[in-house]
Amino acid sequence: MKALTFKRYGKTPDIGFADVPRPTLKDDELLVQVHAASVNPIDNMIPTGLFKAVLKFQLPATLGSDLAGVVTEVGSRVTRFKPGDAIFANIFDLGTGALAEFAVVPESLAALKPANLDFVQAASIPMVGLTSWQALKERANLRAGQKVFIPAGAGGVGTFAIQLAKHLGAKVGTTTSTGNVELVRRLGADEVVDYKQQAFENVLHDYDAVLGTVRGDAIEKSIGILKSGGTIISLIGPLDAAFARARRLNFVLTFVFGLMSRKIMRLTKKRGLTYSFLFARPDGSQLTHVGKLLEAEHIRPVVDKVFPFEQANEALAYLAQGHAKGKVVVKML
Repeated sequence: MKALTFKRYGKTPDIGFADVPRPTLKDDELLVQVHAASVNPIDNMIPTGLFKAVLKFQLPATLGSDLAGVVTEVGSRVTRFKPGDAIFANIFDLGTGALAEFAVVPESLAALKPANLDFVQAASIPMVGLTSWQALKERANLRAGQKVFIPAGAGGVGTFAIQLAKHLGAKVGTTTSTGNVELVRRLGADEVVDYKQQAFENVLHDYDAVLGTVRGDAIEKSIGILKSGGTIISLIGPLDAAFARARRLNFVLTFVFGLMSRKIMRLTKKRGLTYSFLFARPDGSQLTHVGKLLEAEHIRPVVDKVFPFEQANEALAYLAQGHAKGKVVVKML
């Protein structure tokens, strides 16, 4: 079968199409014919080797982790799905990829595709949906009346997280460029800072939580907008020792990650805040809950651009430019 792979880590990962064997099933897995797969920033980071110590791939490896498609075969112990079912899933951190004609999905990670979404829309959801769910509901325990800052509101995570936060009853602050102000307002943002005109740390105050989505010094600057007792959940680092322990990494990596996060830990502790790094985990049960919100139209997918499978590499390059409004999706069928 055809798949988009990378052959090595580093500046020349040799990303391109390859013919690879169709995956074989374990007893608890589904074989899925992929109709669409979305791309995420992590897909551009993995080939650089940035997460080589954390994410395990056997090279050459297939890229991508978000997919929507149709089940063609099921393992002997699968009970919740059958051939012909339309599903969507995230297979991040399994060492396999979604940018392929077929993908293997553990039953526990799959959810039925929302009936009101097409495959492209459904494929845009898993990573951003699970990331937002785990950050806002699990880590932040966001409640009605609280305030959450979700920078880069027009991006993939931002467009979903704003809608989820509003569904939870929170007030949302965000940043965006001038041309996207109306988009994030339509999604539900209450306080919108045009970062080309103002610095968010001079405008926003008394927030309960921050979702870190922007590289650079934005995480440290966000400390000043939080109330005592507030929390920062970062998707972009620095990695921390708790993350290393949760993944059962060795002592050296645990120590290194602790050093990497030492400054932010010191600054947040001084202000009575908490900080944690989040790597979203695949979870079919949570994705089922997300699917229900989509079916009820409490949350709507935001898709910026769709590329044909033959242009999957171009989709990754377009995403890397950092200007996408919502998600970038690759369509196979």
